[in-house]
Amino acid sequence: MNIINAIINLVSNPVTQVVEYYKGRNRANDAGAALEEYIKDLFAGTFDTEPNERRKKQEEIFSYLGNNSNPPDAMLKGGDAIEVKKIESDNAPLNLNSSYPKHELYRSDPMISKKCRDAEDGKWDKKDILYVGGVVYKNTDKLKHLCMVYGTEYCASAECYNRIKESIKTGVESTEGIEFKKSKELGHINKVDHLGITYMRIRGMWGIENPWRVFQDIYQRDTSKEFNFMCIISNKKWETLDNRNELLELSKENDALKVIDMQVKDPDEPSKMIDVKLITFHI
Repeated sequence: MNIINAIINLVSNPVTQVVEYYKGRNRANDAGAALEEYIKDLFAGTFDTEPNERRKKQEEIFSYLGNNSNPPDAMLKGGDAIEVKKIESDNAPLNLNSSYPKHELYRSDPMISKKCRDAEDGKWDKKDILYVGGVVYKNTDKLKHLCMVYGTEYCASAECYNRIKESIKTGVESTEGIEFKKSKELGHINKVDHLGITYMRIRGMWGIENPWRVFQDIYQRDTSKEFNFMCIISNKKWETLDNRNELLELSKENDALKVIDMQVKDPDEPSKMIDVKLITFHI
């Protein structure tokens, strides 16, 4: 299973009332959880399946199904990592909390969980990471827009973010009269006060502009439509997807589904362009 399967399933199952759909099946209590369940169903093709069959199928497809504290939200066996983000308005940024944006996901990343690191018997070192963003309007609980973009086209490489992180850490460590403790966070300072009983945690709270704003030069949402979908896949990635022709054939049958050749800026070197496929769908 890969992103092509998910897009084909989306075209076949464009569930926009995601909260109502998953609350009715006792699988989610809020919009964020409902969106995550929808994305799992897109990749596994488990819509309207019985709970036991759904669980069994998803265990066959995913090697990891995430937690609330660490990225990613899911990993396909032998395939991509997936991070799902819900926002409540068209132009809101994606909140990434304590993890900086991922160009790719590395097994050595200290921010991932041990369970994630040990997935696939620990025989993975690096995965492409797919960011899935969904706009779910708070007043209607309706999924209005959905996008899928890979970190390789969306985020800078880890060195960019680590440079800022280490610079802040160095500045904190150089402060006189405090006790600095090593931490996965930006810093943990002990003995802040004269009695030495107060401590302070320094956490990075990362965010990134949502993909619709980042890629607005090649795609604009049609707000008159009930639902808009956008996906960007580099030509390099596209060529590795052995079922890509299925999507091309489906686009010939469905006028609302389009696959277009485009270019986007390289996040590490904006003067260079990356050849991509822009995939769009609406209802």
